[in-house]
Amino acid sequence: MLTSNEILIEHLIWTEVLKSPRIIEALKKIDRKYFVPESLNEYIYNDAPLPIGKDQTISQPTTVAIMLELLDAKEGDSVLDIGSGSGWTTAVLGFIVGQDGHVTGLERIDALVDQGQKNLKQFTFKHVDILHNGEELGLPGKMFDVILVSASAPEIPYQLLDQLNIGGTLVIPVRNSIFRFKKLSSTEIQKEEYPGFVFVPLIYGGSYART
Repeated sequence: MLTSNEILIEHLIWTEVLKSPRIIEALKKIDRKYFVPESLNEYIYNDAPLPIGKDQTISQPTTVAIMLELLDAKEGDSVLDIGSGSGWTTAVLGFIVGQDGHVTGLERIDALVDQGQKNLKQFTFKHVDILHNGEELGLPGKMFDVILVSASAPEIPYQLLDQLNIGGTLVIPVRNSIFRFKKLSSTEIQKEEYPGFVFVPLIYGGSYART
């Protein structure tokens, strides 16, 4: 059992899933303990997903580290974090992009929106928000440098690629793989697949297919 944030981060570095100094610094500052229900205090630093209510989980730290490394958000980036849950990845991304960037977390479950917003208040972020996800996937009409999705889509949601700036990155689970999409131009997308993961399902009111 891992018993502190420092030990957890050392574990993630030792297993070689956590490499980037900026992400390491963010995970040191944004302790997982602020986003886990008090009833699970003894399990906070376990490298495992934990329930946060409403049949949702806070992701396994290894999975979070892998996805953040693939996302490669930079200072000043505009970020969309879909499936923000209790707000941990949203807050970590807020630290990574800094005051010159902006992070919008989206969550479909009202109780988790409230929980995530409350958790964010423990920090001094003025550039990080958590909003209720509407019927559409993402925020159509707005553009982002990076988009992170923390729930599994049954198919590739092309509408998120339309919300990505040229040169931007989308990291999303599709079925049991994590995919990284790099938008090289308005017509060229680079795709990489990393299989072997399990996520809660991505649910929203629209369709995944390009029309």
